[in-house]
Amino acid sequence: MIFLAAGTQDGRELAGVLLAAGYDVTASVVSRYGEELLAKYPGLRINDQPLDEDGLAAYLRDNGIRLFVDASHPYAANVSKNAMNACRRLSVPYIRYERQSVPVEYERTFRVESYEEAAEKAATLGKNVFLTTGSRNVKAFTESPFMKDCTITARVLPTAEVIAELTALGLTPKNIVALQGPFSTELNIALYRQYGAEVVVTKNSGSLGGTDTKLEAARALDLPVVLIDRPEIRYDAMAETFDEVLEFVAKHLPRK
Repeated sequence: MIFLAAGTQDGRELAGVLLAAGYDVTASVVSRYGEELLAKYPGLRINDQPLDEDGLAAYLRDNGIRLFVDASHPYAANVSKNAMNACRRLSVPYIRYERQSVPVEYERTFRVESYEEAAEKAATLGKNVFLTTGSRNVKAFTESPFMKDCTITARVLPTAEVIAELTALGLTPKNIVALQGPFSTELNIALYRQYGAEVVVTKNSGSLGGTDTKLEAARALDLPVVLIDRPEIRYDAMAETFDEVLEFVAKHLPRK
């Protein structure tokens, strides 16, 4: 049995690839929406419970997991660290699959290392801040003392849970853009204009995460971009393609 941390679109696609190759797979997701997206894969087992390092180690041991594929979001550093530690404890082979980042050549890009630093920097660049970082870290901006005089607009997935989360943080409907991507450069331009964006905050989630079109739209409007860099993690094993994952699996999980 393979345990797959499937926190991204390409992670979900990887679940299908592993199943098609004949492997038994348990996919772990952190949202109801993610679970719904995986429903198209018959035979796929789902874990929808959040697991810390100890919980993950117990799950791997109790469910006979023989290999771990980490396709969690590039910014979910704690997930990857917990996974590696749990796998080391049990001598379970681990491989990280991660989409490539997008080369950043836009001169009005300001790199930061955290959401808190992003809030501080964005406040110096404009008063209308357009967030494209997802819903999980909006709190870092709404609670930042540097953002008290700023208007925050957050673009997020259109789910009831996410809308409720942002409403609880004090955002009103006029400051919530609830849309499902992917977003073209043209649509990004239209949204930046519609909401009067003066600065865009994003992460380098790769082209699949829409980073390239966000940057292109900002360049077209001459808007500054605050880019939160990916956390630096030394992975035990790394792959950038599905084929590399399959090669690793075939090596460490030979067929009977």
